[in-house]
Amino acid sequence: METPSVAAAVWLMAAFDPILIVVAAYFGWKADQAGKLVVAVIAALTAAVLAAWAITSLGLPWIAPVGGDHPSLLPVRTVAALVWSSAAYGIRRMRAG
Repeated sequence: METPSVAAAVWLMAAFDPILIVVAAYFGWKADQAGKLVVAVIAALTAAVLAAWAITSLGLPWIAPVGGDHPSLLPVRTVAALVWSSAAYGIRRMRAG
């Protein structure tokens, strides 16, 4: 059984996946309505999990690997994608006036 600090570290790594951040922030920035953040979350989640799975399958190290012996942490990634896309959406709305 994992200790709580190890589990928290794995969750943080999944939340700070660079592909997840870039895709979520891009789509959040481009969204013109808050409802479109759902699309941003789905796109970021899909891109991040597929990229992490491909990188892990090649045997390369990755910040948040996905595979048979690694958890996918979909709830953590989903919440993180919502946070990143909402932040980008909010920043763009504030800059627009």
